[in-house]
Amino acid sequence: MTSTLESSQQQTNSVATVMLLCLLLIGVLTLSLAAILIRLSEQYIGPNSTVFNRFWIATAILGVWRGSKAIASQLSGDSPAPNNTYTIPDTLLLIVSAIVTSISQITWAWSLTQTNVANANLLHNLTPIFATLGGWLLLKHNFDRRFLIGMVLTVVGALTIGIQDLQIATVHLMGDALALLSAAFYASNFLVMEKLRDKFSVTSILLWSCFIRIFLTFPVAFFTEEQLFPSSFEGWLTVFCLALFCQVIGTGILAYTLKQFSSGFISLFLLLEPIITTILAWIIFAEHLNLFNLLGFVIVLFGIYIAKSGQGSDKAEQNTIAEDIVTE
Repeated sequence: MTSTLESSQQQTNSVATVMLLCLLLIGVLTLSLAAILIRLSEQYIGPNSTVFNRFWIATAILGVWRGSKAIASQLSGDSPAPNNTYTIPDTLLLIVSAIVTSISQITWAWSLTQTNVANANLLHNLTPIFATLGGWLLLKHNFDRRFLIGMVLTVVGALTIGIQDLQIATVHLMGDALALLSAAFYASNFLVMEKLRDKFSVTSILLWSCFIRIFLTFPVAFFTEEQLFPSSFEGWLTVFCLALFCQVIGTGILAYTLKQFSSGFISLFLLLEPIITTILAWIIFAEHLNLFNLLGFVIVLFGIYIAKSGQGSDKAEQNTIAEDIVTE
């Protein structure tokens, strides 16, 4: 009887884990559109204005969503979800999240004006080293040899995609450095969000974080850009899609899965993003695509598989996953 229950529990856990991995893949697919949308947006407004519009539009979307849920809950007579109080450390973490993400987005958007999409997206997503080291030092995560081997393979696979550009495109050095700097701040935000997810919902974290980022990015955009808002329908459509798909849906999915997966593993999974973006850049901008991309894709997938089977990818109790997927 006990063995039957354990077998049923393991099967439920496996299904829930697969569901989360599929959800995470959807998040990566939406985030892979970011570099393309930023490049398109910069045909109408500058990089700093693009980041500012991304945040205020995302805040509006999240605010409407949260308000709609509250109204629907009242009309249906359901009891509202308990509100977690914001302590001073919580507020400081939200501010830190907003600051590091703003710096990450601005440096990445700037890098896209100095280098190509493949380079910028590749280096921007080299976060596993920073996230794994930060998780070990700050969040007391334990990573075994299998996870670290998987991380190395995944990083090598991602580097394979853009290795030719990194070797010969010396004129892109400034843009590559900016993209790499954005990766360090991007990893820092994952660590902060992982800490906040122990207490707050995804909507609360994203809403307040994006709201704070409006005030951080507005002065930068106002004093450095000639045009703050798009002046055409195409420009507005581009920044709206950037906010909806990349900031709300893509980042929201990543924040959600931080309840189960460690920031180190999620940053590894994100290395699928430059592969997808490289293919999109080849289709849209006619950027170079070769057999190294296929090789990199295979290595990245194999590295993720190795890392997932090692210690350090999961952080939550498996028996709560299925309930969280339905109720949060």
